[in-house]
Amino acid sequence: MTKEELMLKAIELSKENIANGGGPFGAVIAKDGKIIATGVNRVTASCDPTAHAEVSAIRAATSQLGTFDLSGCEIYTSCEPCPMCLGAIYWARLDKMYYGNNKTDAKHIGFDDSFIYDELALKPTERKLPSEVLLHDEALKAFEAWAKKEDKVEY
Repeated sequence: MTKEELMLKAIELSKENIANGGGPFGAVIAKDGKIIATGVNRVTASCDPTAHAEVSAIRAATSQLGTFDLSGCEIYTSCEPCPMCLGAIYWARLDKMYYGNNKTDAKHIGFDDSFIYDELALKPTERKLPSEVLLHDEALKAFEAWAKKEDKVEY
């Protein structure tokens, strides 16, 4: 399939998902022009705030391919990803991302992620979500064990 056909599929999924009780977002992960996995936004339908189209597609693709590394694959998403999804796309090591709508288009229909980008730029003590370091020395022991582990699978 061409990149335009793959994007049209993501857009088609976003439209179908509205009719199926989900949000207006769809995603396709492809390798060499072939669809590996798809995902749609099921946040409200599944009561899962992480059930975004891109995250759902990544989960399906990693399951299908049996790997956490999606190098060699591309993602086509009906809208510019939110910060969570963008982070997941980077962690999955996808080679390229294509998107249809942008974050301003999303903002105009009530999906405004700008507050998250604003929060990330702040020091943790200045963010709206209160947070504090707790039991750092205890938590650090797991990191020390990981650093020493010789047979770890790095990611």
